[in-house]
Amino acid sequence: MNKQQISAHQQQLAEMRAALLAQIAEQRGGVVGRAEVAAEHFGHPEDSGAQLATERELEFALGEREMAELAAIDAALARIQSGTYGECTDCGTHIAPARLQATPEAPRCIHCQEKVEHSHPV
Repeated sequence: MNKQQISAHQQQLAEMRAALLAQIAEQRGGVVGRAEVAAEHFGHPEDSGAQLATERELEFALGEREMAELAAIDAALARIQSGTYGECTDCGTHIAPARLQATPEAPRCIHCQEKVEHSHPV
């Protein structure tokens, strides 16, 4: 992978990171946590406890997914800085350019990613 391609991926990752941070801030209403947002939206006297608990679980799950996505983007940016971007973190082979184009934060080649997914089903 040449410097121009890496630079393009770095720009794309930076844009993804900024958009994700903006989305998180917007959904949380600033520094308010997801649990508080859920309580504000669904903590009305007419709401059942089960409904409130379900909404809180959903808010926490969304928060965890966003944090995992942010961590993946930050890890990809760190690999760019260290000079290992585009190399599979498991086997060391080059990640296909088409994979990085579709998922620039991808840490693994398709083969290794499939192994991980089969060993840890969702």
